[in-house]
Amino acid sequence: MLNTIKGQLIVSCQALPDEPMYGSRIMGCMAYAAMLGGAKAIRANSIVDIREIKKSVELPVIGIIKANYPTSDVFITPTEKEIDLLHEEGVDMIALDATNRMRPNGQTINEFFPSIRRRYPNQLFMADCSTFEEGLFASEIGFDCISTTLSGYTNATKGRILPDISLVKDLAYKLSIPIIAEGGIQTPKQLKQLFEVGAYSAVVGSAITRPLEITKRFVNEIT
Repeated sequence: MLNTIKGQLIVSCQALPDEPMYGSRIMGCMAYAAMLGGAKAIRANSIVDIREIKKSVELPVIGIIKANYPTSDVFITPTEKEIDLLHEEGVDMIALDATNRMRPNGQTINEFFPSIRRRYPNQLFMADCSTFEEGLFASEIGFDCISTTLSGYTNATKGRILPDISLVKDLAYKLSIPIIAEGGIQTPKQLKQLFEVGAYSAVVGSAITRPLEITKRFVNEIT
C-alpha cells in the first residue's frame, strides 16, 4: 500500500450523524467519485462505511473509528476495541490518535501502542499526530507512517495555520518513514506545496467530500 500512495492523493470520505451526507451508501458514492477523479486510497470512518466503500472501489482503505469516551479527548480509534474491529474488517491501514494525550483506558500512546504492534505485526498503522515531537515518538515506537491530521485540533496546537506546511517539512527532513500531510488542505496549490516540502502522500477531505463546508466558504466570501 505504501508504494501505491507515494506521491498520490488520498481522499477522506467521512460524514458524522448530524451532517447531510451521512450514510454508508453516500460514502460509497463519494469514494467511487474520488476513485474516478484519480485518488489512490480512501480514508474512512466506521465499519459500515468501510464495508460499503469496499463494495464500490478497489482502492486501499485507511480505516478509523471515531468514538467518544467521557474520560478522554482522544476519539480517533481510541481503544483496543476499535483497533480489533478494523483489523477484523481487513482494512489496509489503521489510523489512530498518536498524540501525547491520555487515552480512555488511562494509558499514554507509549503504553498503548507497543502491545498493539506486537499483536498485529503485519498490520500497517498510521500515527495521527499534532506536533513534531509526537511524530518523532510515533516513529520510535513502531508506526509505519506519520500523519499531521491533528495539528490545530489539540489544546497544544490550537490556532495553527493549516495546512501545517512547516510540520510536514520538519518531519520529512528528520524521518525516513512516510509523512502524510493531512488537515486543512483546501486548494490544489496547497497540496502541491506540501509535496514540494517532502510529503510522501496527502489526505484531502472537507475540500472534496463535504459540500456543506464548501458552500459555507463561498458564502462567507460574499457576506
